[in-house]
Amino acid sequence: QVQLVESGGGLVQTGGSLRLSCVASRNIFSFNVMGWYRQAPGKQRELVAAITSGGSTNYADSAKGRFTISRDNAKNTVYLQMNSLRPEDTAVYYCSAEFKRNDFWGQGTQVTVSS
Repeated sequence: QVQLVESGGGLVQTGGSLRLSCVASRNIFSFNVMGWYRQAPGKQRELVAAITSGGSTNYADSAKGRFTISRDNAKNTVYLQMNSLRPEDTAVYYCSAEFKRNDFWGQGTQVTVSS
């Protein structure tokens, strides 16, 4: 089993920044991929950014140039640095991990960007 705990969400003004953290209950190097997803009210959950165990990254077009995903294996933590936030970034952000062909999810953290 894998537990993922997100933190770092909150209320921020347009143009502001937040850094989300996701702490895993086991060594994250064992995960094939870790990612950040988000779900806004009335919308489907969508991928924001992902990072592989080898360090390769992938971003949604909406996140490119503004968000950065990174990992700290020693702390079993994956981060999402979000800059130049916009009202349309408002959503619940979820951390995910792929481990032994299973997907695990955190409980989510709310990000609200005011205009």
